[in-house]
Amino acid sequence: MTSPAPAGDRPVRIGVQLQPQHAPYPAIRAAAARAEEVGLDVAFNWDHFYPLYGDPDGLHFECWTVLAAWAEATSTIEIGALVTCNSYRNPELLADMARTVDHVSAHDTGTGRLILGIGSGWFEKDYAEYGYEFGTAGGRLDRLAEDLPRIEARLARLNPAPTRHVPVLIGGGGERKTLRIVARHADIWHGFGDVETIARKHEVLDAHCADLGRDPGAIERSAGVDAGDSPADKGEALHAVGTRLFTIGVGGPDFDLAPLADWVAWRDEKNAARGA
Repeated sequence: MTSPAPAGDRPVRIGVQLQPQHAPYPAIRAAAARAEEVGLDVAFNWDHFYPLYGDPDGLHFECWTVLAAWAEATSTIEIGALVTCNSYRNPELLADMARTVDHVSAHDTGTGRLILGIGSGWFEKDYAEYGYEFGTAGGRLDRLAEDLPRIEARLARLNPAPTRHVPVLIGGGGERKTLRIVARHADIWHGFGDVETIARKHEVLDAHCADLGRDPGAIERSAGVDAGDSPADKGEALHAVGTRLFTIGVGGPDFDLAPLADWVAWRDEKNAARGA
């Protein structure tokens, strides 16, 4: 495996979170296909059992079943959850699911396209309705820290092995626990907030990496941006503090990807300048 590029040398990537709510599955599938057609780098969904916005009992579909379907329905775009809730599945099972989707997504090239996005969970309705223990935020983070080594160990033991090192994306910005877990286990960190907040989180993450003896450049920095944000403003500001993966959330039933065109054009300009 090649060494990771330093954070400042990584190319810009653009992702979309296609929220699997308020739409029939054919519309969700078509949105994933359009995301690939317009040249996005990553299509994420999310791991919930009910809509987060709009009608709380509206149409909704399960995360990993959708990811497996996207693995067959697409051929170049990376796919993943933003993010899987660690509480909902046995960690060994989750590793096997990730390995399987990795292989399904490799049908054209032999190299899988799954990003294993994961977090500690937060949406209490999911827990209550499906019978999972909600506990405390700290307890859920402790469980994530305990389960990630089990996931890594199972991925290393599966036959067949994953087609590649499956990138682990960890979401969340807690500075004492979450970012230390990121420093130990993640290939990608995903966060939200204004530029000053993101810059602060990068500094804290770098400090945790130093404590653990890990190269901070090994972790790609990702951030959520809004459809109305301008790449010339928000994108440039986040890029200046080290963000390289920019993801816009898009909901059903229409899944309007038009706002992403400016982000794709900006990505191409940034990457062309980087290679000049």
